[in-house]
Amino acid sequence: MLAIEKISDLPSGFAETAVTIGKFDGIHLGHKKLLSNLVAAADEHMLASVVVTFDRHPDALFKPESAKLPLIGPGQKLVHLEESGVDAVLTLPFDHEFAALSARDFVQQILVDGLHARLVLVGEDFRFGAGGAGTPETLKVLGAEFGFVVRVIGSANIDGVKVSTTRIRELLDQGDVTKAAELLGRNHYSAGVIEHGLKIGRTIGFPTANMTRECEGYLPLDGVYAGWLYADGEKYPAAHSVGINETFQAVPRLVESHVIDRLDLDLYDKFVVLEFVAFIRPAAKFDGVEALVEEIHRDLDKCREILEI
Repeated sequence: MLAIEKISDLPSGFAETAVTIGKFDGIHLGHKKLLSNLVAAADEHMLASVVVTFDRHPDALFKPESAKLPLIGPGQKLVHLEESGVDAVLTLPFDHEFAALSARDFVQQILVDGLHARLVLVGEDFRFGAGGAGTPETLKVLGAEFGFVVRVIGSANIDGVKVSTTRIRELLDQGDVTKAAELLGRNHYSAGVIEHGLKIGRTIGFPTANMTRECEGYLPLDGVYAGWLYADGEKYPAAHSVGINETFQAVPRLVESHVIDRLDLDLYDKFVVLEFVAFIRPAAKFDGVEALVEEIHRDLDKCREILEI
């Protein structure tokens, strides 16, 4: 898959394209529906499939004080887009200059002159151009003028509820990683490098891998989760703890993971993936080490049962 940040980076002679456009801030089932339709249509019409996306959510530019953290980071986004089978991803900087483009200028500069689009697929809630003035109907009118066809792909629904990034974030904020996984079409996960921490866990018999605070992947509600840890091509059953360790010392919010029944792993400085499978309990402060150790044993028993190990 070709990943570029400027249209000028497209190779000379790049094929005419089938394009979809969006934030793709979760790569959930709705996004996957759009992407699968894109790849199929591109193959059918012998076009290159291209995703146009952005380096940040518009709220990060216009409402930074209230902008929500993304469900996935830029690295995760590219991984999932590549898995979808698209030929290229164009990640444009969403800055004030770009945001000021009219709907018509966006179409002419990006889709027509830049990507030589012949087919454009968008979701039913798609908005584009300055102030979000452009709609799918606007795009169809411009498509007729500039010579490309527009297809509007309906949303994905689970149990009558529209799949959306907002709904998934709400579920993660409630700790319901199991329901979130249904809307994502996969388990939610965080990915990053393991760094040295206070090493408190190993002093009580439960060493933990502390993920860097620069990790990608939205952290769910503070608490303990059953899940999996992936490192060096291996998959390990694990208990993940999200939050701050108030029993010993308040530290910045992070996720740390204990690989179940393994005391011999050295994960420092390794890139790992922490996958969330099920919520065990909310975060709590304990009256001393003994109470904490007892609770950890109960947590691990629940994890073993959920993960069937």
